[in-house]
Amino acid sequence: MDAPDLARAAFMRACRLDVETPKPGNVSTASAGHGMTSAQFIASAETAAAGLFTPGASVGARILDAVRRTFDAVGCNTNLGIVLLAAPLCAALERMEPAEARDASRWCAATGRVLASLDIDDARLAYRAIALANPGGLGDAPEQSVHAPPTIGLRDAMSLAAERDSIARQYANGFADIFNVARGAHIGMANEQCAMLDAFLTFLSTWPDSHIVRKHGAAMAQSVTREAAVHRANWRAAGCPAEMPALNAWDTDLKARGINPGTSADLSVATLFIALLTA
Repeated sequence: MDAPDLARAAFMRACRLDVETPKPGNVSTASAGHGMTSAQFIASAETAAAGLFTPGASVGARILDAVRRTFDAVGCNTNLGIVLLAAPLCAALERMEPAEARDASRWCAATGRVLASLDIDDARLAYRAIALANPGGLGDAPEQSVHAPPTIGLRDAMSLAAERDSIARQYANGFADIFNVARGAHIGMANEQCAMLDAFLTFLSTWPDSHIVRKHGAAMAQSVTREAAVHRANWRAAGCPAEMPALNAWDTDLKARGINPGTSADLSVATLFIALLTA
């Protein structure tokens, strides 16, 4: 396969791993939840990829096209966070030589250059996509609310939200969190599902999940983060098994309470996208 096909295949594999890997609180092939099924996530990835990998498209155009295609396919928001993270990564790949794309450090640097170039048109298009997706718990920000036309570029707008949203933080810090976890994911790539679960538990145990914060408040998100730290430590101590009853029980409990660590899952998809292409 040529470089664009390899990149698209890595993205699709990361999206499939998102639902093939049972992750507590998330929709998976083993456990539906939150009114969604794994089939919707796979359909979303397939249709969103056409927008994300459009040659020459701006980051904002990729985001809006991918979100529109998703809604045409499944009629709900299954992948806004994934799209927001993947669009700069895909744009960066286009600016690199094929051999460079297999080097995570160079990809990170290229992503930083893409982020630095984002302008107000990217912000306008991304805002339209976010409004269309209407993610759960979306409120009104004190500055540059998505409910009003932006007056600054997309990276600047995201930076204003970086303290309260982990996806926005990636735009502000050059995707540092994701690339750092992706480098560690290579250790577990012999078992891709374990690598996905480890990335997920790493994000969830390190930062309060933004989706949980929006829907249930900061206190609940912090409580889940503390629980995740315990579960991650126990899972690793047990040798990172593919199945662990404690994680299955936690999955059931989170879903019963309507708690979905969706942002941690989105960050994990972007991480595995990078890890699969650069392994």
